[in-house]
Amino acid sequence: MRVSIWMCACLVLLMAAPAMAETIGTVDTVFHMFSRDDDIIVEAFDDPDIPGVTCYLSRARKGGIKGMVGVAEDPSDASIECVRTGHIVLPEAVKSGSKNGVRVFKKGTSLIFKSMQVVRFYDSKRNVLIYLVYSDRMVEGSPKNSVSCVRVE
Repeated sequence: MRVSIWMCACLVLLMAAPAMAETIGTVDTVFHMFSRDDDIIVEAFDDPDIPGVTCYLSRARKGGIKGMVGVAEDPSDASIECVRTGHIVLPEAVKSGSKNGVRVFKKGTSLIFKSMQVVRFYDSKRNVLIYLVYSDRMVEGSPKNSVSCVRVE
């Protein structure tokens, strides 16, 4: 009984999770002799609510011994570009604005306290989807951000 409840809870969490990223490539920025280099990673993810939109995110990733074992805090630097990859049909919740500011992607950038997020807005006056990437912490976030727009036709 407990196992089935646990499995159901896991399924619900997976279904409600933001999009997962696919790594496209990396470029080394700082050389470390005995551990992973600092780098810039380029990832792609599809908007989970709007088929036909793919976003490309480039972000800094810390290397060194701490980065190799997963305890380094990645910098807040990121850039985003979203493109139309197919026919876009907006769900009614997006058109009405009730899903404005919805997180469509999240990636942990430190052991527990920091993450990078992408949120989506819809500008109905201009018929444009806006994607904003930013970094936040439990106590204080970063003003560094990037934005990309996709026209809905």
